[in-house]
Amino acid sequence: MECLKNEGVDTVFGIPGGASLPTYDALYDSGIRHILCRHEQGAGHAAEGYAKASGRVGVAMATSGPGATNLVTAIADAVMDSVPTVFITGQVRTDLIGTDGFQEADISGITMPIVKHSIMIQDPRDIPAAIHEAFHIARTGRPGPVLVDIPQDLSRADIPYEPVDTVHLPGYQPTTEGNAKQIRLAAKALANARRPVLYVGGGVVNANAAESLRELATSDKFPVTCTLMGLGAFPAPHPQWLGMLGMHGTRAANYAMDEADLICSIGARFDDRVTGKLSEFAPRAKFIHIDIDPAEISKNVPAHIPIVGDAAKILPKLVREYRALDVDGSRLEGWWERIKGWQEKYPLTYEDSSDSEIKPQYMIEAMYEATGGNAIITSDVGQHQMWTAQYFHFPEPRRWINSGGLGTMGFGLPAAMGAAVACPDVPVVCLAGDGSVQMNSQELATCVTEKIPVKTFIMNNGYLGMVRQWQELFWDRRYSAVDMGTSPDFAKLADAYGALGMRITKKEELVEGMKTALAADGPVVVDVAVTKEENCYPMIPAGQAARDMVG
Repeated sequence: MECLKNEGVDTVFGIPGGASLPTYDALYDSGIRHILCRHEQGAGHAAEGYAKASGRVGVAMATSGPGATNLVTAIADAVMDSVPTVFITGQVRTDLIGTDGFQEADISGITMPIVKHSIMIQDPRDIPAAIHEAFHIARTGRPGPVLVDIPQDLSRADIPYEPVDTVHLPGYQPTTEGNAKQIRLAAKALANARRPVLYVGGGVVNANAAESLRELATSDKFPVTCTLMGLGAFPAPHPQWLGMLGMHGTRAANYAMDEADLICSIGARFDDRVTGKLSEFAPRAKFIHIDIDPAEISKNVPAHIPIVGDAAKILPKLVREYRALDVDGSRLEGWWERIKGWQEKYPLTYEDSSDSEIKPQYMIEAMYEATGGNAIITSDVGQHQMWTAQYFHFPEPRRWINSGGLGTMGFGLPAAMGAAVACPDVPVVCLAGDGSVQMNSQELATCVTEKIPVKTFIMNNGYLGMVRQWQELFWDRRYSAVDMGTSPDFAKLADAYGALGMRITKKEELVEGMKTALAADGPVVVDVAVTKEENCYPMIPAGQAARDMVG
């Protein structure tokens, strides 16, 4: 507990059990707030939401066996999205390890492929150093999850505790500054480009480098597009903003990437949801790739100018080098004419209903209007996630919290809990699907008990919407196991937990209903009935090129 307090931890999320009883006993009078979740996966996602909203390390705790294995999904989610998190698990006594003892699970072995690092305590005197090493590794370099597994008998041992002032790991020295020669080459490449695009990922958010990104973008009139995880790193709307790119990105962003002669990737990893068919991706472009993780450089797309380091340190240097070249910005006028032609011809649009039916796209527009854009938005995974990314304009980083790499249904509500605890002065909205929300709806009890005022808006179309869309488009409308059938009355479910429940079925009532929910005290659940079979467009069919967008 002293180590956690020295790391600045004020809140942990978790569920106790036999193997973690000594730790929880110490927690009792530690001064650290513990939030009792209703499922360990919920605790793990809450730690992620806390970390994503605040930039600080999120902490989740569980006992051994099923408690630890219930964290696995959250750990995998955190490693895919580079979330600084520390997971502390109990383990059976050392004399029981390897005997198939009650609630024994080799959680270190189980999670080895999905952690940044894991530590199995073998001597109680190692605990202080291990905790500080875990936080150091989680938050530095490319952030990620670290597991600390502590056998019960070691967690209750008496040791002479001495504070650990410094952490020195000779085998772990992330490169942060960036190579000066490569930065100069990147500046010259940007100066010579006629059709450049800045391709921005979640690494810019993690690095707290949004202001430096804006300086780079406006040092000339560089077009900017962000990945799903990078939304908010560049303010939307903005004259240089192309929208999100990728499978459900804007045509302007994807077409610009397709015709670019230079792509400057910053904190992005060329994910398959962005590149589509790799052999057809940006065929005319040279690539600058700036990333803290050297393993990502040239992993999917060969980098012509690789720069390894922290975006917050590299971007200011790149701006200085670029400005020193005194470049003629008029060279980009033709490129912007091309881009504006796409923006005018292919705006994000949908066919609104002629009656009171609520289109899902309109629901997102209504949410933006009701919040004034001033909210942290979490989401689950599916159509509602993509529509939010398209129609909600994020003005700053850490306002958009979702599961990108792993695509975890059930992420939204517990992540919203964590975000609301980390940022109590900012409204927190969970935009959920009717399929996703049921995967961790038990955390409504946590919200009520802990007085966490999350406002949950459920986009209810009665389907697993994104899977249904794929079955419609690519599987001849053979709707296999996507109709949700009987779902609960979500307003009554909220009432059963002691939260406020509402249901909205008419378009004309949506904005005011949302405002009422946002103004209410405590947690609120709003069930919004939307069009059942609406598709999320535009779309790049899986495995095809950006120029092959449909819808």
